[in-house]
Amino acid sequence: MSRTRSVATTARDRRAFLAATGAVSLSAGIGFALRPGTGEAAAGTAAAPAQGQSVAVSRRAPAAPLAPYTRGTTLSTLAAARPGSGFRRLGDGPAWPRVVRGDLAAAGAGRAGRRTALAAFVQFTDLHLVDVQHPLRYEYLRAQTASAWRPQESLSVPGAVSLVERVNALRGAPVTGSPLHFVMTTGDNTDNNAKTELDWFLKVMSGGRITPNSGDPDHYEGVQNSDLKLYWQPDSALRDADKQLGFPRIEGFLAAAIREVRSPGLNLPWYSTVGNHDSLPGGCYAPGDPFFAEFAVGGRKLMTLDESIGTGFWKNVKKGGDPKGTDFKAMLGSQARRMRPVTPDEGRAPFTPAEYLRAHLDPAHTGTGPVGHGYSQANLAEKTQYYTFRIADDLLGISLDTTDPGGHYEGSLGTAQLRWLERALEAAEKNKEHVIVFSHHTSKTMRNLREDPARPGERRHGGDEVLAVLGAHRPVLAWVNGHSHKNRITPHAAPDGRSFWEVSTASHVDFPQLARVIEVADNHDGTISLFTTLIESAAPHDTDFADLSQTGLAALYRELAYNAPGARTDLSGDPEDRNTELVLKKG
Repeated sequence: MSRTRSVATTARDRRAFLAATGAVSLSAGIGFALRPGTGEAAAGTAAAPAQGQSVAVSRRAPAAPLAPYTRGTTLSTLAAARPGSGFRRLGDGPAWPRVVRGDLAAAGAGRAGRRTALAAFVQFTDLHLVDVQHPLRYEYLRAQTASAWRPQESLSVPGAVSLVERVNALRGAPVTGSPLHFVMTTGDNTDNNAKTELDWFLKVMSGGRITPNSGDPDHYEGVQNSDLKLYWQPDSALRDADKQLGFPRIEGFLAAAIREVRSPGLNLPWYSTVGNHDSLPGGCYAPGDPFFAEFAVGGRKLMTLDESIGTGFWKNVKKGGDPKGTDFKAMLGSQARRMRPVTPDEGRAPFTPAEYLRAHLDPAHTGTGPVGHGYSQANLAEKTQYYTFRIADDLLGISLDTTDPGGHYEGSLGTAQLRWLERALEAAEKNKEHVIVFSHHTSKTMRNLREDPARPGERRHGGDEVLAVLGAHRPVLAWVNGHSHKNRITPHAAPDGRSFWEVSTASHVDFPQLARVIEVADNHDGTISLFTTLIESAAPHDTDFADLSQTGLAALYRELAYNAPGARTDLSGDPEDRNTELVLKKG
């Protein structure tokens, strides 16, 4: 059995680190809490917070024996389709085994007996909590891309709450037995950059009552009761396109979908990273245009579009040809007569980066902490959304903001942030610390180099440049991200032996709807192992169309996602992208 090292065994003065990096914030980590104004921490305990300040404290470790275990993970079972055709029901499927990957270093014999756990955490990514009635949504592009509208989207909130319930029920880290120290969500927490969705996300994570509805407080107003055959009409007898493929009629579905949901909130601290859907209207248009704000809160919604118009429009979006949404606005103007009335709602307004930060810093959303969930008042003052935080005594977390405010759904970093990242890595190297980097975009989806309108003249940097910076510093163990909605684990090696792993995890909106537990362990043979274990939500694999309870809806969320017409079938990745042991040389 692995030995678990305390995440706070010694006290270190972090003032030198802060001064060296110019870090926007160094948040109190899990089990390593900085005393305000001193940078000192008590061994094994959380320091007392100053008045009005919360300090994140991890939940107690479950009773031994802790590890190894598989229950509640895809090492035990996972949702899989039962035999049949048409609409496939789900049940318990075969587990995914753990794959040892020695791409960057050989896996030494006897390492399990020597191993010491350094830290363990959970990654959520691409929750896409969706206000499905939002006027700016482009469901009418469903014929062009399956991501424009999904039949499961109206259940994103109960689905996310069920994922929180799964994490709360885990005994600890599956391999090492380490307590889980925190959850990091790597962006696209919301879908439409809407205040409604931001409120739902924060309550899902920190606990609260959520009514996933906007507009009319008593009735759903969207494409699923529109009597349009393009969309699944669950309450109706209409023979829509999805019912022709076997989708069921479920009377009362829409009333249940907008009913109040209760989240217990995570029982361990959580941190937040921003994604393009959190920052940009539609996930791809430069923010700040008053047209988008007015349309979002207004009383008109486009639900159909001629296919010839939609095809050209989507091709342009994919190529990034309309980053400011000029063509999008013109298209909406040309379709004014086809729009349907909906109830206006000020809550659907887009949120600004400052509002995003203030919402995280709101004491009502602190939950188990930390205050701000990584973000700080310094971020507000500096107008930034990147920060560092303490994972363990010798392990630093770095959260990046890879969204390009110039528009388009792919990402990049500005020069100021890239230089800040370099300073943070140099300081960590000097302090002989390890580093895990978090971002929304992957290295391959950082190709958008449009200028940030708020920083004229500043150069933007793509994934290749970020890889070069990370590879130039020995402390980096992993770059953890999302955006692609697909499980993929990529080794990155430099000629001088410096290496790290890029861990990209599938979304929680598209099937297979996964999150990932990541453990860091010192093998005491010159190598470190990163263990990745995929988990599903706590909802049962079996569904019952008559069960419209919160748990029943979470189960339906998964089954509808599996059957979504046009959905990709490769998002679970290959075996080496799922449950793994990733070995690399200790820097």
